[in-house]
Amino acid sequence: MESNERVQCLIIGSGPAGYTAAIYASRAGLKPVLYQGIQPGGQLTITTEVENYPGYPDGIQGPEMMVHFEKQAARMGADIRYGLATKVDFSGPVHKVQIDEEKWIEADSVIISTGASAKWLGLESEQRLNGYGVSACAVCDGFFFKGKEVAIVGAGDTAAEEALYLSKICAQVHMIVRRDEMRASKVMQDRVKNTANIKIYWNSETDEVLGDKKVSAVRIKNNKTGEKQEIPVSAFFVAIGHQPNSEIFKGWLDMDEAGYVKTVPGTSKTNIEGVFAAGDVQDKIYRQAVTAAGSGCMAALDAERYLSAKGIH
Repeated sequence: MESNERVQCLIIGSGPAGYTAAIYASRAGLKPVLYQGIQPGGQLTITTEVENYPGYPDGIQGPEMMVHFEKQAARMGADIRYGLATKVDFSGPVHKVQIDEEKWIEADSVIISTGASAKWLGLESEQRLNGYGVSACAVCDGFFFKGKEVAIVGAGDTAAEEALYLSKICAQVHMIVRRDEMRASKVMQDRVKNTANIKIYWNSETDEVLGDKKVSAVRIKNNKTGEKQEIPVSAFFVAIGHQPNSEIFKGWLDMDEAGYVKTVPGTSKTNIEGVFAAGDVQDKIYRQAVTAAGSGCMAALDAERYLSAKGIH
């Protein structure tokens, strides 16, 4: 295993956590190298209006905001590159990370900010019709179904938020909820229940997404009665949560049962010295752009202190 390059600080991932870590690490003189991963800019690139990030009184589009983050990191001197981390070897004092299954980089410190990705139901029809009416991002794709009837599955804040978003564009929103209650916060639930064109189907599961070349209906099944019904819709949105992008760190880093990387409370430190984690890959509670950015700052400061103590920086 030949390493092609040695860096002081390697950042894996490019959402608010990765870019903020890059800004702080650059200013600290760590000459960070950041690999953007499979989705440069992360989940915010599939979000439209961001209204809850401080400093933007009129709100901002998610993709535009990530361009700002990237430009700022680049201006501070971060070396931002396309590429995906595909394997790691954290066995020695110097950490090794493989990029695009070919090049190995040795790093004195590593900041993991690989984020999380949408979960799917696991139906064959869902994958077959993905992009043909099936989507995991209502705010990205809702526009294409203006004035049509659509379905959304999920019961958390994201599902409620996306149902409300769709209700403004679409004629009717059919919301499929697995239990007899929602996980969403009370304020979001009330909004959904008080929206005339959102119809909630309680105790219901998606049996199948129907359609030949594109979505034409969804068949749902009532958990209590076993009764099935078909709802004609043009689109089917999945909003059932996220899973952390932590697969390549399994066996090296401590994780919870869902795969979120565990950090020492109040820090970004993982169980491996010199490896830090920030953003949604280690945060299943808050999962906001601003908290991800904050944890990216913590990771860069933790990395700087670690390198100083080692006499590397």
